Amino acid sequence: MKVLGHKIELLTGLLLQEVTMAGLHELRFTEEKPLLRGQDTELENSDAFLSTVDTDWKEHDIETPYGLLHVVIRGSPKGNRPAILTYHDVGLNHKLCFNAFFNFEDMQEITKHFVVCHVDAPGQQAGASQFPQGYQFPSMEQLAAMVPSVIQHFGFKYVIGIGVGAGAYVLAKFALIFPDLVEGLVLMNIDPNGKGWIDWAATKLSGLTSTLPDTVLSHLFSQEELVNNTELVQSYRQQISSTVNQFNLQLFWNMYNSRRDLDINRPGTVPNAKTLRCPVMLVVGDNAPAEDGVVECNSKLDPTNTTFLKMADSGGLPQVTQPGKLTEAFKYFLQGMGYIAYLKDRRLSGGAVPSASMTRLARSRTASLTSASSVDGSRPRACTHSESSEALGQINPTMEVSC
Repeated sequence: MKVLGHKIELLTGLLLQEVTMAGLHELRFTEEKPLLRGQDTELENSDAFLSTVDTDWKEHDIETPYGLLHVVIRGSPKGNRPAILTYHDVGLNHKLCFNAFFNFEDMQEITKHFVVCHVDAPGQQAGASQFPQGYQFPSMEQLAAMVPSVIQHFGFKYVIGIGVGAGAYVLAKFALIFPDLVEGLVLMNIDPNGKGWIDWAATKLSGLTSTLPDTVLSHLFSQEELVNNTELVQSYRQQISSTVNQFNLQLFWNMYNSRRDLDINRPGTVPNAKTLRCPVMLVVGDNAPAEDGVVECNSKLDPTNTTFLKMADSGGLPQVTQPGKLTEAFKYFLQGMGYIAYLKDRRLSGGAVPSASMTRLARSRTASLTSASSVDGSRPRACTHSESSEALGQINPTMEVSC
């Protein structure tokens, strides 16, 4: 009877998915009935944002063409499934940037099925030695060129990248240079534009009148957050000042502000336009200093494989202040690529039901929703849009989602 019930449930789920996916244009996450437990629970103490759960994590120093990279990793490659690789924002390291997100209960339910690899930019990890005077910090392009050494060292076939701010820029540049190594990207607070002369002068002036931690905080948080969310901001000010070497941080900050425009254009807008070939989810808080940059990046990406997610009631660090909602979005993103066929809907008394994927990638990717594409199995790598001309005719324009 249990087997029969399971078959009926699966058949029902597949039929429902056909209906749901065919009519999907927009999905809004409701605050009143969250899909994930605890996503709207406020943390009582800002220190909880920075808590660490480092059991099972292993640290490595990996040699690259442009120096050593500090990397922490959990798990081992699982079949044909990609690794989840993260890159933090300037002023942070992997702990300050991603602990709240990856320690979230439902995110751990996802990541236990993947190998997870956190990359710290050179000299930004806790306890890093100070670079000598005259040290030339790698350019943003060189930082991107260091990532393949990590992939080769661990034997990854390809990765799903999660980057924030400067880290999002690095991973986007990496995907442009090495597209075959990237299965998907989640880019938070990305700014595809280089600094103009006015911006450069303003940054220099800010550096003369403010301390480095305060200058970095204005990059991470909006003015409203700096004024109103004092507990969180003060916690990060203390952590940035005490755990990140200030000399090394200054070098990273200077290099990020010297970046060039990310060389991408929407296909068809200019001859031989370069774009990201993999599925991309752009994420920004509705009260984030990076909002304009993310909106512009969205305008430059291929609308057939891009989802723009603006998170309500969220500022410059949505992965810290809204880890539950971001986890939910990430689940849908993985589902769109065929890695998670079904999600548990806590609002229904029944079992697993097919979820309306937040992306439309499931309609254009080749992975079938069989046991091979479930989270407990491996699957052959799905072709990207650039590899399948038939898929292009099946996709709708970029979908903007609020949650």
